[in-house]
Amino acid sequence: MAIVKPFQCVRPDKEEASLVAALPYDVYNRKEACQVTAENPKSFLNIDRPETQFPQDVDIYDDRVYEKAAGMLKDWIKDGTFAQDGTKAYYIYELIMEGRSQTGIVACSSIDDYLNGVIKKHENTREEKELDRIRHVDTTDAQTGPIFLAYRSVLEINRLVEDKKKTEPLYDFTADDGISHKVWRIADPETVVVIEESFLRIPATYIADGHHRAASAVKVGLKRRKETLEYTGEEEFNFFLSVLFPDDQLMILPYNRVVKDLNGLSREAFLTELSDGFTVTSVGEEAYGPSEKGTFGMYLNNTWYCLKAKDALMSEDPVKGLDVSILQDNLLGPILGIGDPRIDKRIDFIGGIRGLKELEKRCEEDMTVAFSMYPTSIKELFSVADAGLLMPPKSTWFEPKLRSGLFIHMLK
Repeated sequence: MAIVKPFQCVRPDKEEASLVAALPYDVYNRKEACQVTAENPKSFLNIDRPETQFPQDVDIYDDRVYEKAAGMLKDWIKDGTFAQDGTKAYYIYELIMEGRSQTGIVACSSIDDYLNGVIKKHENTREEKELDRIRHVDTTDAQTGPIFLAYRSVLEINRLVEDKKKTEPLYDFTADDGISHKVWRIADPETVVVIEESFLRIPATYIADGHHRAASAVKVGLKRRKETLEYTGEEEFNFFLSVLFPDDQLMILPYNRVVKDLNGLSREAFLTELSDGFTVTSVGEEAYGPSEKGTFGMYLNNTWYCLKAKDALMSEDPVKGLDVSILQDNLLGPILGIGDPRIDKRIDFIGGIRGLKELEKRCEEDMTVAFSMYPTSIKELFSVADAGLLMPPKSTWFEPKLRSGLFIHMLK
């Protein structure tokens, strides 16, 4: 059963919400983050990436950086940019991208569910990325970036959400990137109980995006358990901020690959080696994205190809059967010499939101060959997580991205 609780949200003033709402902290490098915060001093990125408030020679992990985030959050609450709701509530959060809507419930999930496997994961985390968010959460006493969770769709919850969406929203704005955002608040006790009990009947939720943020929130919670003398289990640090979406509303975009060279092979020798495991068909100069599983696009020397994996490469195994695994295990690794894609500098990954032309552009600039992927499905993600296995790196790209700053969960 999934413990999904209402919380006393700190959120922006209605007039400020569109300015405050920011893309996740980790989609920017330092230079990009500084540019965003310089252009918009109300962007929540100022708090999520507090190094933007310092000269470039100040280390991003300096104690002063995290203290600055905590100070800015307090200042923004004090000046009315943010206010805390008086009672605990759930929130409905709808994002609309190119006419397609997905609607989730903003709530707090249990760190114990994370520890005991009710919240299922599909990728490993890196300690250095965790440490930054651990310090940010611990110093600010707040979780500022929601973890994107998914669950198998429940009719009762869907009906309740759709009914609430017929009422006037708290927020309703369209961001600069064209994504529309709407938020509603659910605080009446009867509906709150229905939502909480409905999630208690759900056997599992799944991290779609935000593994590092989730791991960091859990570690802060465990740390504070040890520090709390009269521990009850109801303290806010036992829960982390999340937005939970039904699986049938989610869309995963492909996560494409580009490789710097052909590993010493000529074009002809490379194509010959490919033919052992793939049926290779030239499709010309028009950009090609695959329309079915087991099929890949390839861009090489200004020509697009269709690569169709032969039956011998297909697998029923939840991980080996993923298209990203088929490509890595039978082409990127053995032919192009990409041993560990997490650390190999010869490979790069491009989210599907950037389109196929970005693959062509990279091959003109600094890469040699590109591969367009068929997207991993949410069903495949669930299968991997249910089996207790891990996906290869860069297997999923979710759009639209949740905004930070619309919902803040205070730890005390």
